[in-house]
Amino acid sequence: MTHILEDLKNRGLVNQVTDEHGLKELLNQEQVKLYCGFDPTGDSLHIGHLLTIITLRRFQLSGHQPYPLVGGATGLIGDPSGKSAERSLNEEEVVKGFSRKIQHQLEKYLDFEGENKAVLVNNYDWIGSMTIIDFLRDTGKHFGVNYMLAKESVEARIKSGISFTEFSYQILQSLDFQYLHDHHGVKLQIGGSDQWGNITAGLELIRRTYGMEESGREPVYGFTIPLVTKADGQKFGKTEGGAVWLDPEKTSPYEFYQFLLNTDDQDVIKFLRYFTFLEEEEIRSLEKEVQERPHERAAQRRLAEELTAFVHDKENLHQAQNITQAFFGGGDLTSLTTAEISQGFKDVPSYRMEEAQMPLVELLIEAGIVTSKRQAREDITNGAVYVNGTRCQDLDYQVEEKDQIDKAFTIIRRGKKKFFLIRWSG
Repeated sequence: MTHILEDLKNRGLVNQVTDEHGLKELLNQEQVKLYCGFDPTGDSLHIGHLLTIITLRRFQLSGHQPYPLVGGATGLIGDPSGKSAERSLNEEEVVKGFSRKIQHQLEKYLDFEGENKAVLVNNYDWIGSMTIIDFLRDTGKHFGVNYMLAKESVEARIKSGISFTEFSYQILQSLDFQYLHDHHGVKLQIGGSDQWGNITAGLELIRRTYGMEESGREPVYGFTIPLVTKADGQKFGKTEGGAVWLDPEKTSPYEFYQFLLNTDDQDVIKFLRYFTFLEEEEIRSLEKEVQERPHERAAQRRLAEELTAFVHDKENLHQAQNITQAFFGGGDLTSLTTAEISQGFKDVPSYRMEEAQMPLVELLIEAGIVTSKRQAREDITNGAVYVNGTRCQDLDYQVEEKDQIDKAFTIIRRGKKKFFLIRWSG
């Protein structure tokens, strides 16, 4: 079996390690407890968080024990890493609500049963009750200002300005590592490359607090994975509509699937290594497919299948595939369920149908699909109008009950790609 560090290296997922040889030895000798933090800055994690979640899962599958941490306390402060301006602070009750939602999401992706079961923790449990005196005397004394100023996340903000609140963030995150090390025996922290400064600050706090060499304690380690960027240099996970969320209410499984299906040929093999658990042999086979038959998009389909099933489960993957086939593969639109139509047509213009029936010509005008009766007649005559996927060239056609899907919807298409949803009043 490939060593976890070797597997991560082969996948291009090793960015920085504080002591690679020592960490490899430790991972060989024992079940290592490791953690990664997720601050509740919103009500959902997004696809940018997925690589660290999957990396925790890789360690767990290799026999180690992950401690996913929800930053109920640090989320009240704000991490300056990767930010050019001060974050807006959320109210405590808002952050608690965000924390509960993110906790629920993390529970979906890791195994919370068995010998190496994941343990979910929230840093509000140990930071929330801390007094300012305790913070300054017991922790602050171990941090030199010059040391803190040298951190990239702080240095990048000195000219534009950084508050004492965000300046203190690295100390709070360091407290997490110290607490988990003391109370749970956690020896490894992982994160994205933008977290390197915060991770090494935690190592320094533990070293200064205990004097690792003198105390005989085993060393602790830090590890980062690369930030995910696309071939064009843009950050992965951003679309014209905003972030790609893990919450199906914010980004539907169909939208999630389509986002991955549209991955550029230059990125897809890298993303297969990053985000899936496929073996290298299969990935190389897919790489050959990209080179020889890029139009078939076999690698993109595999990426979309694997990740949609991981994030949203196989049933939602099947729905996303049904919608995709119906939209783009010549499938039967009438075979779609109400749930699939609601997903696939989430952002499509819609019209509420109050009448029991209406001439197609009039419906095209009423629904705002065309602007005039002349245009409606012309489009129908030219074969540019489809009712539930079937071309309609009958100028006298009546849209009625027979055209309803699940007694709720009728799908009108004008041209190749312009879809409109008719919602029937029940």
